Amino acid sequence: MTSMERVHVDTKQRSYDILIGRALLAMTGEKLREVLPGCTSAIVVCDDTVESLFSAAVMESLSRAGIPAHVHSFPHGEEHKTMRTVMGILESMEDHSLQRSSAVVALGGGVTGDMAGLAAALYMRGISFIQLPTTLLAAQDSSVGGKTAVDLRAKNMVGAFWQPSLVLCDCDALEKLPDSVFNDGCAEMIKHGAIADPGLFAMLERGEHRTSLPECIRRSVSVKAKVVSGDELDTGARQILNFGHTIGHAIEKCSDFGETHGRAVAAGMCIMARACEKQGIAAPGSAARLEALVRSCSLPDGTALGADELYDAALSDKKRSGDSISLIRMRSIGDCYISREPTSALREVLEKGL
Repeated sequence: MTSMERVHVDTKQRSYDILIGRALLAMTGEKLREVLPGCTSAIVVCDDTVESLFSAAVMESLSRAGIPAHVHSFPHGEEHKTMRTVMGILESMEDHSLQRSSAVVALGGGVTGDMAGLAAALYMRGISFIQLPTTLLAAQDSSVGGKTAVDLRAKNMVGAFWQPSLVLCDCDALEKLPDSVFNDGCAEMIKHGAIADPGLFAMLERGEHRTSLPECIRRSVSVKAKVVSGDELDTGARQILNFGHTIGHAIEKCSDFGETHGRAVAAGMCIMARACEKQGIAAPGSAARLEALVRSCSLPDGTALGADELYDAALSDKKRSGDSISLIRMRSIGDCYISREPTSALREVLEKGL
């Protein structure tokens, strides 16, 4: 029996487990049957890259469990995170006569998880889905917490909260990632350590994400699970998870999404930490520790973009409300807080942090 780490997420809409271990993709059918014993059929949603790598193992597992399934794939890339792609998923579900007792299996990274989850939320006003993240970033971020969305003029502007019934995080798949993609996911681990788990942060400084990946992921997703359980609909405390994201999303937008999410968030965290330290909010040395860890994961600690360009891009962020914006400030490693401030405060953060 494969040993597994388990993190429980408890929300009003649905409670579920995140299972972290090895060879879990080959157990998809078995684990789906455990949480959805009445499942009559499934659709495996993935992009064209992931389809060639992992869909055969998942389909074989579903077949062994007696669950008829088909694969629906779409072109990879953030530019395909649109309602048109979601409509293609929905039409495939209808073409294969999926019912309320059917399930959606989201196999892939954050783009896939967000769109497959949204399709599950919309089809017949909501059917069950499970997440099989194949990137380190998705394993800790988009697969946990029930946020589903597509991009409109801004990132993730159209979506719904729809919690999965299960998350299977197969570390064997994650360790097959190219270094650049693996490092991209390290940004989320660093973020969770920076906001709430100094012990995890120290593990990452010692390089244990390379030697003890399941335990690092367990600690990372435990931070998110605790926050999500207390603020399912992102109306308050959950905003702490946005550390580095307001600036990060602006970097993504200004680069026309040429910069990856993890790299953009890493830069955003460092910019905020430097600003907080210069403003006397963060303990001396906090920014330097964060910068050093970010660089050790081959992630950027800043950007060549200017304050004015980033500020204008950030004003379209969902976290803005009128003339104010939620900023996630750092006091020290493992201690961040939410601060509602005038939008002008963001300009000062950018000027001091860049």
